Amino acid sequence: MNTPAIVILGNGALATARALQQLYPQALIHGLAERVVGADRVYHDFGATLRELYQRDTPILALCAAGIVIRSLAPVLLEKGAEPPVLAVAEDGSAVVPLLGGLGGVNVLAREIAAALAVAPAITTSGELRFGTCLLNPPDGYALGDLELGKRFVSDLLAGETVRVEGDAPWLAQARLPEAAQSRLAIHIGCDEREPSANELLIYPRNVLVAVDPRLPALADAVRAALHEARIAQPSLACLLAADADMADPRLQEAAAALGVPLRFAPAADDVAQLAARAVPQWLPPTRVGDSLAIAVAQQPIDIASIGRPRGRLAVIGLGPGASDLMVPAVKAELARANDVLGYETYVRMAGPFRPDQVRHCTDNREEMQRARHAFELAASGRSVVVVSSGDPGVFAMAAAVLEALHESSDPSWHSVELEMLPGVSASLATAAQAGAPLGHDFCVISLSDNLKPWDIIEKRLDLACQADLALAFYNPISRSRPWQLGRALEIVRLHRLPETPVVLGRDIGRPGQTLRVVTLGALTPEQVDMRTMVLVGSSTTCTFARAGGGEWVYTPRWYGQKR
Repeated sequence: MNTPAIVILGNGALATARALQQLYPQALIHGLAERVVGADRVYHDFGATLRELYQRDTPILALCAAGIVIRSLAPVLLEKGAEPPVLAVAEDGSAVVPLLGGLGGVNVLAREIAAALAVAPAITTSGELRFGTCLLNPPDGYALGDLELGKRFVSDLLAGETVRVEGDAPWLAQARLPEAAQSRLAIHIGCDEREPSANELLIYPRNVLVAVDPRLPALADAVRAALHEARIAQPSLACLLAADADMADPRLQEAAAALGVPLRFAPAADDVAQLAARAVPQWLPPTRVGDSLAIAVAQQPIDIASIGRPRGRLAVIGLGPGASDLMVPAVKAELARANDVLGYETYVRMAGPFRPDQVRHCTDNREEMQRARHAFELAASGRSVVVVSSGDPGVFAMAAAVLEALHESSDPSWHSVELEMLPGVSASLATAAQAGAPLGHDFCVISLSDNLKPWDIIEKRLDLACQADLALAFYNPISRSRPWQLGRALEIVRLHRLPETPVVLGRDIGRPGQTLRVVTLGALTPEQVDMRTMVLVGSSTTCTFARAGGGEWVYTPRWYGQKR
């Protein structure tokens, strides 16, 4: 089960939320921005926040009335059996109501929370009330066979039938089942392939590993066929195992996804049977199936973390301008899964808060290549790593540095890392959106920093962009170490633009204390700008007009030349 999210609407629920956080230390408290002080994360829209968490399969502990939770999630409810646990908890902790996720462990959470708060959980599930366990939700390491047959099975038990248990099911020892040795109904726990029957509740231990060679044609189908030939039920398949050298082979990723199991890697061996035997020496000898596949069966469910290692992952993410509601959902999900977070300290703080188990590696803003290499070293060891940029990672940020580090490296373990770039809202686009649409036509983005490129190149590009009558977005416009460069840039622009040309100055857009000003090119001076200011200079067609509430709208029309 994923780490829960604690969602509150007001400060009155904060004490109970902190009590729940003691129970689930990795859980973050999400508080409504206008009402809650001291939350780990803030949100502005309760319904949108709940739906996003639900769709990311995050258990939800909502400290509010059950009705608002139900109405908020109603548009995204899916079929039963495919939902995370959702609970409503009274603000003062006096009631714990499981709402959704009966097959996802919601009643287990309800009992844990109720015990911590010293109240009785409001569990209404008939089977759990009668038998003290949810037969249709076996614990981690086990899988239910057929849900629809299982529902009928539980209904027969509730109607008065007795049952016998076949196989090792330690969690049922404390259950209040009406057991009888000669019962018509049976709960069967084992990995053997059996024909589904209304009289049997089939529960499969995930105790089977299959070692594979990615060159085997139709790999997923070959695994299914091998399991069937060995009379092993596919739900007992716990993971696929392959050699480290094949880590980046997309056929392995596709097969694991098709089979719905994790993919692990171990040092190469002479063949797949030896690969499996080395990875799991305490098991029975693996069964070879041809030259490219071997099956190993354990006595108990497999601890996946003890098998080889996963493929490392490195994601380079863009936080956007700073406000959490301008961060794309894929970036939020990547931050939630990360083991390690690397970046300039200011940006890492913006990406938080983090769980206690997440490791932060903060460095100076000028150490980009060292940061990129460190990220690959961590990811190559099998960890999930995030490199943080503000704005978009591909706009004067870490995406290029990460790719440059990989390009320069001959280390095969670096090239085997799963690498992804996740976009963010860039500072130029965030500022433009606040002003209206100053970048509504063709535009050019230029950094005025000469740390990584000669100033004469900057001047040449700036002059050509002005000749082309492009709107301009200036990154890194001025700093203490180079206070003269913006003034020189404005001299070049004024050779091509009228003094009345609109200029937008956006400082800390998307962050607390943001400011937005519209001035003219003729009135603009370097003293009005600092390193945290985005400067947008209009083209010859850029227009302004008064806003109803004060200030000005700025836009560059999509037509050019003769107005339509």
